[in-house]
Amino acid sequence: MAQLQISGLSLAYGDHPVVKGLDLHLESGQIGCLLGPSGCGKTTVLRCVAGFEAVQAGEIRLGGVAISRPGWSEAPEARRIGMVFQDYALFPHLSVRDNVAFGLRGLAAPERDARTQTLLATVGLASQGQKYPHELSGGQQQRVALARALARKPALLLLDEPFSNLDIELRERLSYEVRDIIKEAGTTAILVTHDQHEAFAVADEVGIMHEGVIQQWDSPYNLYHRPANRFVADFIGQGVFVQGTVLSDHQVEVELGTLTSIIPVACGPGCAACGKSCRVDVLLRPDDVVHDDRSSLTAEVTHKAFRGADILYTLRLASGARVLSLVPSHHNHALGERIGIRLDVDHVVTFPPTAPPVALFVPEGASNMARH
Repeated sequence: MAQLQISGLSLAYGDHPVVKGLDLHLESGQIGCLLGPSGCGKTTVLRCVAGFEAVQAGEIRLGGVAISRPGWSEAPEARRIGMVFQDYALFPHLSVRDNVAFGLRGLAAPERDARTQTLLATVGLASQGQKYPHELSGGQQQRVALARALARKPALLLLDEPFSNLDIELRERLSYEVRDIIKEAGTTAILVTHDQHEAFAVADEVGIMHEGVIQQWDSPYNLYHRPANRFVADFIGQGVFVQGTVLSDHQVEVELGTLTSIIPVACGPGCAACGKSCRVDVLLRPDDVVHDDRSSLTAEVTHKAFRGADILYTLRLASGARVLSLVPSHHNHALGERIGIRLDVDHVVTFPPTAPPVALFVPEGASNMARH
């Protein structure tokens, strides 16, 4: 039995539908994530699960028991759900210890103190109990909020953009720590975020949301290498679409050579069978295009973004099409230089062609690319 089961969930604000027939389930101890751009409905789903929004269609069950359906909703405080908010929502006038113990007031003092100390140790703040929130760093405050949410051993933990107020380096480190803490507690959890790095660091499975619908619910690996549709392919990672011609149900030819696929190649609409020169768009990730000085295939460097251990190059092919290539940073090539490349594609991803012609997926920060 799933710990959390959402079936056919729908909600609209006036004439504007926000969530449309959404289905989702989480097994006990699993961490899931709703990932998508602003306005896709992910936070609304979280609010429905928490009991802050009344559902208009569908049902939400926790531990096999209904907690929301049209016309009836269990009170938020009765749902055994813990929440970690974007702004932490700590009580500034209470010490760290008292913040964590706030939800344990029904326990006897010795049991409450023991539980509080155990949680502080779990989140790495055993020696910080007497301090106040303003005396802690942002990362420490987030850990206090997590400890408080776990204090009552919730049946489900909800995390609403929990790292958005932190700097990038701390956000990455803390996301791994939060995953470890949740896993150690054996708690089922849902994270809501627009940051795919956070999603991949924390969650076992991720649902990509767009316009109120989960486009794909899958492992981070499959979302990157086996996207279900073009939106997922565009949203996850970086890459470009290049034109290809289907040679057979397992082969497609692109400008840089012939790709062989284990999964049958998806042809365009109107194609009765493969092998008829169907046109497709082929997704190439930066790790699919390998820098190789020995290769006879060359491409011109048009942009470069230094990333420490790697450089992300934007390369122009002979046809004018552009691809991305992630290259170890000791290969520091100048703009305008031609470099050898080859394809190393394990997962061939194709979609029906678009109109107008395929455009470059511009890497983040392209307007400020580092120059040689």
